Amino acid sequence: MKTITNTIYHHCCTAKMGPISDSEAVVDSRLRVHGVKGLRVVDASVMPNVPAGHTNAPTMMIAEKAADMIKEDWGIPVKIV
Repeated sequence: MKTITNTIYHHCCTAKMGPISDSEAVVDSRLRVHGVKGLRVVDASVMPNVPAGHTNAPTMMIAEKAADMIKEDWGIPVKIV
């Protein structure tokens, strides 16, 4: 215990998603950083609360959704499979 001090938790929830009225929120619902034009955060940090399970699947879902939102913003049709 004195030499192994690693956490087993997956780090997340450091750039909380929420409305601009929430003083703790960093990004909006389209993953854009409040007050910074042209910057998005697309990783596990946007989760507002630590999930009970593994963060891998939700992080992949966030990335897939972000890709669709970026395509929409650039006028590229989004294929729904």
